[in-house]
Amino acid sequence: MAVAASLSHAATLQLSSSLYGEAFSSSCPARFVGVPLTFSLSSASGRNPHVLKHLVIVSKRISGLEEAIRIRRERELQTSTAARRRPPLRRGRVSPRLPVPDHIQKPPYVGLKLLPELSSEHQVHDSEGIARMRAACELAARVLDYAGTLVRPSVTTNEIDRAVHQMIIDAGAYPSPLGYGGFPKSVCTSVNECMCHGIPDSRQLQDGDIINIDVTVYLNGYHGDTSKTFLCGNVSDSIKRLVKVTEDCMYKGIAVCKDGALFRKIGKRISERAERFSYGIVDRFVGHGVGTVFHSEPIIYHHRNDKPGSMVEGQTFTIEPILTLGSTKCVTWEDNWTTLTADGSPAAQFEHTILITRTGAEILTTY
Repeated sequence: MAVAASLSHAATLQLSSSLYGEAFSSSCPARFVGVPLTFSLSSASGRNPHVLKHLVIVSKRISGLEEAIRIRRERELQTSTAARRRPPLRRGRVSPRLPVPDHIQKPPYVGLKLLPELSSEHQVHDSEGIARMRAACELAARVLDYAGTLVRPSVTTNEIDRAVHQMIIDAGAYPSPLGYGGFPKSVCTSVNECMCHGIPDSRQLQDGDIINIDVTVYLNGYHGDTSKTFLCGNVSDSIKRLVKVTEDCMYKGIAVCKDGALFRKIGKRISERAERFSYGIVDRFVGHGVGTVFHSEPIIYHHRNDKPGSMVEGQTFTIEPILTLGSTKCVTWEDNWTTLTADGSPAAQFEHTILITRTGAEILTTY
């Protein structure tokens, strides 16, 4: 489950007001890399006529690649515009929250109306803590996979929530989103243009939809957090590509992680991949530390940044990029949770909880 962040002129981190009970609209411009290149040919051209010819050939090849990418992007945007002719996402009926048996251990924020503050304590574990994190994350992964089998046209997100809730409590765990800052459901279900934090309701999934299901469980005092975007029925090729590239970006970010690595390498690697397809990278929502607390430092930025900080062995946090086919500007509904792209373009997200090791990163939300 992503944390919302806003960047001030001093580049300090604040939790977004959207999570504290105020509707929020944010502009999150896409970041692109590239500077013009200039060459001095005065010395080379007179001595070697093949140099200029070689540079012209290379230039034509690069220009041709850029043109191909531009044409494909325009076609995708046209397809996205056609897809947006479908009625925009509307809130359905939200049913009452589901009960949790008394014997199940609950996180300390349950029963509190205010959103917990972001913990400054990095989640670094001993061997026992790592074992408990593995157990919580494996359960989260199993629940997520089960939830994915329910995705099909006519199924409501409320039905998915009920099934997820039951599987979690049957395992003796607590669904972490339930009651977190007043969140009324046990899972987040974000459909089509919903970036994240969608509240399950009576809306039926439609053929061609995409849906991100975000599962977090609290088991034996530890949270395991993961999400995936699923395809519902016949999804357009352009949106399928968005989903696939978003998943690729997550794994690209994970690949740079190890003891001593800089956190900002994650955003750099994700950006390099997303920019090849001209996708927007949402910078309002970030990854976070996770363990005995749901959300803690470090903040994991998925876009290019110059933030300080490095990883340490035994540390756990999430990587969960959100990519869009169109604008990264976003609007939040009056429920103070559901956040959509401002232009109605599709958004996709993937998330894993990882453990930093001496030589790399172990994905915990798997089995």
